[in-house]
Amino acid sequence: LKGRDLWVLVLGRFPTHHKIGIPEFKYVANMHGDETVGREILLHLIDFLVTSYGRDPVITRLLNNTRIHIMPTMNPDGFEATKVPDCYYTRGRYNKNGQDLNRNFPDAFENNSASIQPETRAVMDWIKNETFVLSANLHGGALVASYTFDNGNPVTGTLKGYSRSPDDDVFIHLAKTYSSNHATMYKGTRCDNGQTFPEGITNGYSWYQLEGGMQDYNYVWGQCFEITLELSCCKYPPADQLEKFWRDNKVALIEYIKQVHLGVKGQVTDKNGNPIPNAIVEAKGRPHICPYRTNEQGEYFLLLLPGTYVINATVPGFKSLLKTVEIPDNTGNFSALKQDFSFPEVSDQIRSRVVSCPKTPLYQELGRASAAVKPTIHVLVLMTTMLVIFK
Repeated sequence: LKGRDLWVLVLGRFPTHHKIGIPEFKYVANMHGDETVGREILLHLIDFLVTSYGRDPVITRLLNNTRIHIMPTMNPDGFEATKVPDCYYTRGRYNKNGQDLNRNFPDAFENNSASIQPETRAVMDWIKNETFVLSANLHGGALVASYTFDNGNPVTGTLKGYSRSPDDDVFIHLAKTYSSNHATMYKGTRCDNGQTFPEGITNGYSWYQLEGGMQDYNYVWGQCFEITLELSCCKYPPADQLEKFWRDNKVALIEYIKQVHLGVKGQVTDKNGNPIPNAIVEAKGRPHICPYRTNEQGEYFLLLLPGTYVINATVPGFKSLLKTVEIPDNTGNFSALKQDFSFPEVSDQIRSRVVSCPKTPLYQELGRASAAVKPTIHVLVLMTTMLVIFK
């Protein structure tokens, strides 16, 4: 970086630290420096949230029950380098080193040879240090909500032109939540001679294949559901249009944040009530290639649509605990369903293990195996052969 910091503003009742039970949410904009609409509307969003707190009951409850992180620009050097605003591509897309930050993350499907940039490293560390549950990154050049996976292989359905994650139903819901609350995105209108998008949403791979994208990284390694929001046909529109972009996106930005309260959350504890970090907690039938684990406080958050699920909590070396839950739509109450797990045989000694998921292309392992074998079996093999345990 050219000495420019990446600034994040955190809003909430407890902005300085994570509070048990309160989910972490983030918006990131301007990772392509010449795509400027997101950068501006996030500044408007900050202003709106701060001035509405204590006056608007919905915003007040949202901020009391959610910790919201906002990064208006992930690529300040690229933005500064865009001297002449242009609706189409400019060199300002890239960072100071000429790298595309949305091709720069580790990839779950193939070895990404790109050298990790300072901006990318900063965001990866940020994701590692917070328990993010839901996120969106804001772009320009089209008008659509795009969701995981951006890359793929036959195991995820690419032979049919779609790359499906285990939580495809949730991602479709998230994308539709944004597009349907946007002034025009839901209409699926094309930009110039571009593609049309029914209901204003698309699977990332179906639109175009992309290696090293940020949204796939969030989902696989960050345990965070992220979608990519393309907010304007013109990447760098005239300043006098910015107010309209804010009005078009305002409701959608708020409704999307509320979705962080979908599903189920809780704590995993030992017989003495102490939290168990790194316990695996997953909904049966939708295992993640990198199993989702509890944080330092023993917390888990799983985004799930309303319905009946079996939640499986596992501490290595002990019998799994299964609980059947009936998940309502709790987004209006600003709290996911609470379901805790207590392991009566586990004591403090389990707490010292730290588990990391390898950065190698995990889905290559699945691709090599027979498509007839269920993915869950491969995930178990991966867990036993690839998890690195270190202090």
